[in-house]
Amino acid sequence: MRGPDSIQSRMRRMVAVCGGFMAALLAVSVGLVVMHNSQYKNLLYNVTTASEFNQDFKENIDLKMYYYVIESRYSEGLPIQEVQAAQALAINLLDTTSQKDSLRAVTSVLDLCENLEEKIYQIQQTQSYDERQIQLENNVYVLTALIQEYMYNYLYCESVQLNLLQQQISRRLTAEIFLVLALSAVLILLLLQYSIRLSRSVTQPVVDLSRRAEDVIGGDLTVREPVHSETYEIRTLSEGMEQMIARLNAQIQESTRKQASLRKAELALLQAQINPHFLYNTMDTIIWLIEADRPQAAVEMVSNLSDFFRHSLSRGEDVIPLKEEEQHVRSYLQIQQARYKDILEYTIQIDPGLREARLPKLTLQPLVENALYHGIKRKRGKGCICITGREEAGDVLLQITDDGAGMTEARLEELSRAIERGERPGFGLATVHERLRLLFGSPYGLTLSSREGVGTTVTVRFPRRERKEAEA
Repeated sequence: MRGPDSIQSRMRRMVAVCGGFMAALLAVSVGLVVMHNSQYKNLLYNVTTASEFNQDFKENIDLKMYYYVIESRYSEGLPIQEVQAAQALAINLLDTTSQKDSLRAVTSVLDLCENLEEKIYQIQQTQSYDERQIQLENNVYVLTALIQEYMYNYLYCESVQLNLLQQQISRRLTAEIFLVLALSAVLILLLLQYSIRLSRSVTQPVVDLSRRAEDVIGGDLTVREPVHSETYEIRTLSEGMEQMIARLNAQIQESTRKQASLRKAELALLQAQINPHFLYNTMDTIIWLIEADRPQAAVEMVSNLSDFFRHSLSRGEDVIPLKEEEQHVRSYLQIQQARYKDILEYTIQIDPGLREARLPKLTLQPLVENALYHGIKRKRGKGCICITGREEAGDVLLQITDDGAGMTEARLEELSRAIERGERPGFGLATVHERLRLLFGSPYGLTLSSREGVGTTVTVRFPRRERKEAEA
């Protein structure tokens, strides 16, 4: 039978002391969790619920109302259900929202949804086509934009509050970790007091492991030799830590590789996107030409459409010569000119010496489409889209200029900032800019200039590289 001063009894007392410290630490941790649980749960519920808001809310409502107003065959009736769904979402959030800014945003969403529903029924009761169009532009479009903006503001405010709460919990968790380390140090001191031999065989390896853990916490994930110790458990722990670090390194490298592959897949997907409405409208125009007994015009449009999609494929290549991109956008403009012959003219003047310069495919078409739909179609009378290309200081500068509606300085500044931040302001500009940056680096991409009532110019800058240089 061992005496009271045996190593085993001393270790038991030490375990009891350590257990007391750990119990106290656990009690404090539980108290902190209980204190923040209710607030965190409400914030998380709000963020999760708000995330269910349809990101395409404005586009869906605007399109359905537009089809309803023009009495299109694509009309699905009044989008009352979508508005009521957004309204129900706002009502659901009111019960759990406590932050003033968030409460103001969700209350605004609720009020705007009620107002939007009234405006939709007002359009239904309006007989005049012109009055319907005016109500659509001045009421529905404005209200849907405000609803979407307020809902995104709500989600942002709640996310910020949730992030702040998470930071508070993280700071407390860090304090607990340091407390655990302090308790470990106390434990080592107690072991030193009880036995010099235990200190030599256990304490130093534990210190080495502690230092290794601190290095790992500091971000040092270099695999090292396990800590040398005569104690089987410590050696096993050290070897397990190094194996864990090795696996963690492998997972980080695999994650990095997958992220790079994902970015390439996203780039390929962005380059493959073609607006389906363009195809539908083109086919409708072809049908109309056939019904109007204009077969030659219909044949030309089918030929242009075939060229357009053939150049879109580009033999599976993501980066193509400028001459192919020029032919692709020329086919697109010929199709659009057949549809909008009363309002659209275009010119293409690109230096022939730049024909082999390589750029991402589908660079010009989204910019030209943007110039047509947000520039030419918003002005009264005929407009012109001019595409020019020249070389400047070893770079290629392509400019897409329209004499359409243009934009205000405030809108121009907002759009430029959105493009630089990689946001999606609603046009194809951010997509093209991001693809150019991914391929060529930060000095390249898009720049905008515009004057309201005069027109807009989009400048595309990329390095002049031909096939061999691009492949290198």
